[in-house]
Amino acid sequence: MKRLTTVILLLLTGSLFSQAPGDDLFATDQILKVELQFAQSGFWDSLVANYTTETYMQADVTITDNSGVSTFQDIGIRLKGNSSYGHPGDKKSFKIDFNRYVDSLDYDKLEKLNFNNCFKDPTFMREKIIYDICRNELMPAPRCIYADVYMNGTYWGFYDVVEQIDDDFLNTHFDNSSENLFKAGAAFGVGSYFADLMYYGTDTTAYENRYALENNATANDWTDLIKLTDFINNSSDVDFADSLQYYFNEPALMKSLVIDNLFSNLDSYTNSARNYYIYHNPVNGLWEWIKWDCNEAFGSYPAGGGMGGGVTDMTILAVDYYALSRPLLERIVTIAATRETYDYYYCDIKNKYFTDAYIDAAVITLDALIRTAVLADDNKMYTDDQYIDNLDGNITAGGGPGGGTIYGLRSFVAARNSYLDGVVDCTQIGQDISPVSLFSVSVYPNPTKDAININLDKFDNYQIQIYNIDGTLIAEQIINGSNSNFDLQLFPAGMYLVKVSNSTNTIITPVIKN
Repeated sequence: MKRLTTVILLLLTGSLFSQAPGDDLFATDQILKVELQFAQSGFWDSLVANYTTETYMQADVTITDNSGVSTFQDIGIRLKGNSSYGHPGDKKSFKIDFNRYVDSLDYDKLEKLNFNNCFKDPTFMREKIIYDICRNELMPAPRCIYADVYMNGTYWGFYDVVEQIDDDFLNTHFDNSSENLFKAGAAFGVGSYFADLMYYGTDTTAYENRYALENNATANDWTDLIKLTDFINNSSDVDFADSLQYYFNEPALMKSLVIDNLFSNLDSYTNSARNYYIYHNPVNGLWEWIKWDCNEAFGSYPAGGGMGGGVTDMTILAVDYYALSRPLLERIVTIAATRETYDYYYCDIKNKYFTDAYIDAAVITLDALIRTAVLADDNKMYTDDQYIDNLDGNITAGGGPGGGTIYGLRSFVAARNSYLDGVVDCTQIGQDISPVSLFSVSVYPNPTKDAININLDKFDNYQIQIYNIDGTLIAEQIINGSNSNFDLQLFPAGMYLVKVSNSTNTIITPVIKN
């Protein structure tokens, strides 16, 4: 009980709700218009030729968003992606670097943006749904919106636009970007080297094909990663359980692993051992686990035989599934103390987000935003009917890249819950380990139609702040009594975050306004 309490009280450090790069761009869901102009007529052949070397090309770009029109000259662009590069047409994923050729050039203070073609996702929603859940849970995760893309006057397709994990991201979330940031995944063009967090000794070269050091290239010091893998693999069970919270931001780690399992997002550490970042946060000394590349969530990435036993039905993926040689997850789910914490978060996330009601609301909202744009995209990987059908049910996409059966968003959640409800009793898990805070807060009614009341059990100069889900502060006050209330009538329906804090304590509670 004491251990879980400690975990619960650990919140993300950094300027989570301060004005930061990308706040205007990602403030509301929108569809950008992105017009790229290349000087050379054979620009596409050059982009393709530069793919394997990750070489950028110069271009101009005009971006139309909700705030107006912005034009940038001499930005850098390159193709990106691994499996997504298998899109059979020219609609490849790509990256824009605004200051590749012009120092200090940025778009809403962002230096880079990723444009993804949503490989194996006929709905264009998988990645955004996962990232939104992560951010709802105050986990470090990129933001995501959408764009219609044009190249040299030709419509290229509909993309999702994902925030880059870089110094801007680190400074926003952790108020610091000085320490090592590692991207998990095999080096480009290198064979099956998994970022499995196994310990391979003290020789740095044993890790260089498994992880990419995204910053601090001059120092090139991998000591902290080697120390981390040593702890993960070589500590005793008692030390691992007691000390995990001193190595990782454990709530974010546990929630990320749980989300990957619930949504069968297996192109991740759980299975393929890639598509995550870890940052050694100098503010608290902890490793921060950062979500990445979730386009194959909802069971679109099957667990192959070489990675964990040939699971073919992703709706019945075991709660404690891990592929071969995934020591961090293996120890979490097999050691009693950490398994208790994992199970708590499993039920917490399941009850909040892995529900028919939550997924249905997310699908309805996103469909209203993107359906017209998706259907207008004749370069997408899937047909109009497959987009519509896959919102609810499974589709068969045929052979080639992205082929096979792709689970429907709503049908996957319903089928997986049918399985999980038979193997996990979330009415019992957590009953004897309920998180105990240094102070307690009651927010009611929740959901609400108009106003909320906030009741505290301590009266020590607390600040109450209310944010919308995009992180914009909409109301605040200082109270020294036990009660406060806020009128939300003028604000639109949706999820809000109530942050109650003083110099030593912080609690954040989600509130739904109907």
